[in-house]
Amino acid sequence: MAFKVSSGGKRGSRGKHKVGAEINVTPLVDVMLVLLVIFMATAPMLSAGVPVDIPESEAGQIHEDDQGPIEVSLTGTGQIFVGETPVSRERLLELLSAMTRDNPDRRIFLRADKALNYGEVMATLGALNAAGFGKIALITQQGVTAPK
Repeated sequence: MAFKVSSGGKRGSRGKHKVGAEINVTPLVDVMLVLLVIFMATAPMLSAGVPVDIPESEAGQIHEDDQGPIEVSLTGTGQIFVGETPVSRERLLELLSAMTRDNPDRRIFLRADKALNYGEVMATLGALNAAGFGKIALITQQGVTAPK
């Protein structure tokens, strides 16, 4: 805290000074800026879900305008996860139907490990489509172009 000594403002009063208290906000601003930089640097590293080595694509990002997608992940070993919860292939459609009961148009993000067989990914995609889920997006990494 800093103190400010100022004159009383009257021309006739020579020796009278008024002491006023001011809060120095510079250290507070410095700390807040450091915290902001730390959060901005660590936020991209906080990816939710199961670690899956997804393939790369030239497709653009998906804009999330609905109430949030359901993330279905297929690992390299063939395990299926809804969010971070492991699910058997038989229970997958039942669980997704229960989750989308309130909003049948809810988007599903399908993340599949690039080491998986193409047939396994398409079998899961076909089962989701046959169960009535029309908004399914295949998630890839953005950046590298496909080989020609």
